[in-house]
Amino acid sequence: MVFSSIVFIVYFLPVFLAGYYLGGCWIGLLLAGSAAFYVWGEGPYIFLLAALILTNYAGSRALSAADDAASAKKGRRRAILTGLIVLDLGVLGVFKYAGFLAHNLNALIPGQPLPEIKLALPLGISFFTFQLISYVADVYWRRVEVERDLSRFAAYILMFPHLIAGPIVRFANIREELHADRRKTRRLGLGLQYFIVGLCQKVLIANAVAPLADHAFGMDIASLDTATAWVGALAYSLQIYFDFCGYSNMAIGLAFMLGFTFPKNFDHPYASRSITEFWRRWHMSLSSWFRDYVYIPLGGNRQGMAKTVRNLLIVFLLTGFWHGAAWTFVIWGLYHGGFLLLERFGLSRLLERAPRPVGHAYAILVVMAGWVLFRAESLPQALGYLGAMARLGEIGAAPVDLLVRLDNERLAAMLSGIVFAVPTLPWLLDKVRARKLAPAHTLEARLDTQGVHVLSTPILVAGLVLSLAVLAGTTLNPFLYFRF
Repeated sequence: MVFSSIVFIVYFLPVFLAGYYLGGCWIGLLLAGSAAFYVWGEGPYIFLLAALILTNYAGSRALSAADDAASAKKGRRRAILTGLIVLDLGVLGVFKYAGFLAHNLNALIPGQPLPEIKLALPLGISFFTFQLISYVADVYWRRVEVERDLSRFAAYILMFPHLIAGPIVRFANIREELHADRRKTRRLGLGLQYFIVGLCQKVLIANAVAPLADHAFGMDIASLDTATAWVGALAYSLQIYFDFCGYSNMAIGLAFMLGFTFPKNFDHPYASRSITEFWRRWHMSLSSWFRDYVYIPLGGNRQGMAKTVRNLLIVFLLTGFWHGAAWTFVIWGLYHGGFLLLERFGLSRLLERAPRPVGHAYAILVVMAGWVLFRAESLPQALGYLGAMARLGEIGAAPVDLLVRLDNERLAAMLSGIVFAVPTLPWLLDKVRARKLAPAHTLEARLDTQGVHVLSTPILVAGLVLSLAVLAGTTLNPFLYFRF
């Protein structure tokens, strides 16, 4: 079951919200609904998730119980933390990377080949693994107080809005909300707005441009012309942004409906003027996770330039590998890490002095080329695709096949994607002085709105109806990040 499906929107969500608001034991209802949501798509893997929750709960309790005053207990705490992280990463490694490792070992070592390993990847394993690690690390560092209520800890991990594809939520961000009944109907309106906006991003833009990207990347490289290559790269750049940003907005909206506050995950990354800025705006919960749990513990930029270079490359190597078990992902991560190093070594100063359009053009071209690496099935295909894009002198009349596929609906979706990928709508709403929610300062009022504009009800209803009409005529449309 996915958020952008008739089953979820028309059946699951209304029934769940009715029971959640009218029932008594809200934590129990949240756990039951989340378990049902996960079992719908994953079935037996709910037992794997339950085992990880129980193990990390018990381990974090043991971390908290150990007296840090005695050196022996210090060693015990480190051993517990290490054991939990090894367990969590081990489970992730077996399901996500065992087949990749066996394949590459067979290519490197002649003789008796290792058996081919094909395991179905549990949905959301990359996301809930990182949440578990962040929690036990924060308990170890005493950043958060250990959660003694198993049901609340399980709800933190199992909560269905973020379970499948994030955002990665820190326990500290929602701990107080887990300990208070925050079912407030005034949050429903804001939650519905976030959800509908995300649904429109996914259904009306990402899904609409996806066939263009699939066609271009599915072509034989020898017959791939320059125009089709550029249209495909642009389509995929829009698809992956509006697909993942749309999911994040739906997740944030669902959290508001349940009384929780999730972190913002995207901030118009295609408006960036550098790759450094892009990573401050793209998948922000993942970027901050690697910063706080990998980059800073390694020493960050506090131990000289050589170690700063090492730490950045490690972070982006892991960022690429986190996205998937393929060399294209690894190279994509190092590619971005390389541009961050170039900017750190002086390119950023040149970009700051350059006209703004130059910085925007640089960032967009680098990101689009990176998406080709990300989307391609192999490195040779990626290089061939980039070669087709580079043959600018060969651009002529668009191929007939491309013109047929680029119909009015997809052209409108691409143009809308280009317009809304940058802060066009907030700028227009500011100009017409649309009603705006001011940022709040108390926990009860803290919605992380950051000045969110309140869209009119007719606009939201029209977006919902149009999205449902499109969904009614399509088959299953899973989110791209489900496979990561």
